[in-house]
Amino acid sequence: MKSKFILLLLVAINTLAFCQNTFKAIIRDQETKQPLSGVVVQLKKLTISAISDATGQIILNHIPNGQQSIEYSFSEYETKTEIYQFPVSICDTIIVHLKSSEHQHEDEIEEVRISSTRSTRTIKDIPTRIEFIAGEELEEKGNMRSGDIRLLLSESTGIQTQQTSAISANASIRIQGLDGRYTQILKDGFPLYSGAASGLGLLQTPPLDLKQVEVIKGSASTLYGGGAIAGLVNLISKTPTNKRQLRFHLNGISSKGFDMNGFYGQKFGKIGTTVFLSHNRNWAYAPSRTDFTAIPKFERYVINPKLFVYFNDHTKLNFGINTAVENRLGGDVEYIKGRGDSIHNYFEENKTQRYSTQLSFDHKIDDGNFINIKNSVSYFNRMINIPKYTFDGTQVSTFSEANYTHRKENTEWVTGVHLWTDNFKEKQFSEFLLRNYNQVTMGIFAQNLWRVTDWFNLEIGLRGDYIVDYDVVILPRISALFKITDKLSSRIGGGFGYKAPTIFTEESERIQYRNVLPIDKDLNKLEKSYGGNIDFNYRTKLSNKLNFSINQLFFYTYLNHPLMLEARLGNIFQFVNSSGHLDTKGTETNIKLKYQDFKLFLGYTYTDTGFYKNAIKTTNPLTPKHRINSVLMYEVENQWKIGLEAYYFSKQKLGDGAIGKQYWLCGLMAERIWGNLSIYINFENFLDSRQSKFDTIYTGAVNHPNFRDIYAPLDGFLVNGGIKFNL
Repeated sequence: MKSKFILLLLVAINTLAFCQNTFKAIIRDQETKQPLSGVVVQLKKLTISAISDATGQIILNHIPNGQQSIEYSFSEYETKTEIYQFPVSICDTIIVHLKSSEHQHEDEIEEVRISSTRSTRTIKDIPTRIEFIAGEELEEKGNMRSGDIRLLLSESTGIQTQQTSAISANASIRIQGLDGRYTQILKDGFPLYSGAASGLGLLQTPPLDLKQVEVIKGSASTLYGGGAIAGLVNLISKTPTNKRQLRFHLNGISSKGFDMNGFYGQKFGKIGTTVFLSHNRNWAYAPSRTDFTAIPKFERYVINPKLFVYFNDHTKLNFGINTAVENRLGGDVEYIKGRGDSIHNYFEENKTQRYSTQLSFDHKIDDGNFINIKNSVSYFNRMINIPKYTFDGTQVSTFSEANYTHRKENTEWVTGVHLWTDNFKEKQFSEFLLRNYNQVTMGIFAQNLWRVTDWFNLEIGLRGDYIVDYDVVILPRISALFKITDKLSSRIGGGFGYKAPTIFTEESERIQYRNVLPIDKDLNKLEKSYGGNIDFNYRTKLSNKLNFSINQLFFYTYLNHPLMLEARLGNIFQFVNSSGHLDTKGTETNIKLKYQDFKLFLGYTYTDTGFYKNAIKTTNPLTPKHRINSVLMYEVENQWKIGLEAYYFSKQKLGDGAIGKQYWLCGLMAERIWGNLSIYINFENFLDSRQSKFDTIYTGAVNHPNFRDIYAPLDGFLVNGGIKFNL
């Protein structure tokens, strides 16, 4: 009996020892759960390998001790690599699922990591509704407008780029019908485009420097402080990879413009770097007979170097500098060409210098605890010259934040503090009051993401900001994600927001801040809001080759005591908080169909924005109630891209009480790709829809014009083409 027991013990010990350096797995299809035969499984950098049998099983023997990477590869499936520690402590067979490459494009959204919500989770588990532009879509929009990001943003549902100057082409972003000052634009989470620095910001950000663009619609002030009442746009820069990235993009346009962009990025062990360089220029362009430029004469230089230091697997630091210098001259074409006289003498000149630093330090304490510290310092100077008036102001701002993330399997906490300073000074050119100010904001925030069940995720946030000279603001926020089925999900959320008053709005931009009185802290107060949205997302396969998805969004925002620019005696203007309120409500519908090499995107936006005072509703100007987006793409991977676009804008009320005309914008783009080289051509607005064709853009005399609201394009039909290549 004793000998039998010893024999069994020896067998058990031998079996355990065998298991410790043996790997057993069954390979299955991720969607159908069926076993996969013929999958090649091997230890990377070693010759140990096996091929799965008819049951999907493999066995790898004699695996060396230590950390080993095992790779699974199979035709028409995505290659997968997993890391295991040997010897193993148990002998269980591991189940491994592989994803078919046929579904890669359909499901790639599930693996995208979003930084704007501060969470470390992927987008499929984040309750906050986020839209992102990345990859091929970002490339395609770069073909159409390689010098700035206006077109990239304006072709999304619910987003409108509003031109604020008829002759300098300056524009702002409107989300869901709210003015541009209520949208916060970030660069890698840093608020570099606020206050005075918001001027010309969209025109000075080329897309080649970006990895992706993240958009949150609706109040996001709990995440990043004041200014995000309508939402936020976070521009995420590219980061270095082990493989060298050296890309060049040359673009020419029929409006007498030229763009040169270059990007370099690479990681060398513990050091990495990225460098972006851009030179953009345009000669004065005026396709109509109005005598005024639709595109001003301008020249711009952008350089963004960035250094990355990887101290170890747990600690890293990056430091970057953003630089943009531009001279822009619009107005009467005869004057710009040097043929000005007593009649042709109106102009608007903009000279800007933009410098900012970005410093971010990340430390991983352990698998569930992380620290991030970041700081930015920004300098922005803008000088505006028009006949008999000059504006010259400089903004110096700083942003500092420290946050801590504590993550467990089903929950995640993010807490932090921040300090934001904004100092503006202008030069004295007349006896008019200076608009100088010094604004300081201190805040503390906390956010919790809780995976309640497999089908329900909850996100709760709270921020408290103290704005010196104004008030303490408490900003709660809540969002929920419901995974109703594998194909149907829903997100619902809402929160509070606020905006500190400044003179830098769309209304004052249109008059170059001329005769605009400074903000009065005793008269003006914070603009405060609340709002929410709910969406439903459904995705399915209608056949083996046809994929279908639809997203339906409903939104609402209430803004109390909005800041408005009112005329006073003597052609003086002053900002006052109205006793009424502004609200915006509507829907967004996005449909996507994919059939083999074809993709069809359809979008519809309904926006109803009104100002209410004394029980009377006034429609908010420059907000089309109906808008339709449609894009048809044909793509043969690494060979061809052909796209046809059509956008409809309904009639909209203008600031002078008139009603703007409805119009369509249509475009056609084609790109041919040969490995690391591609050429493209783009026909933008080939129906030549122009406000100067069906409406006026100014009243009064040519040498003393009063410009009307710009609600349609001024540049008309344009053709651009270029070449992109990687080295």
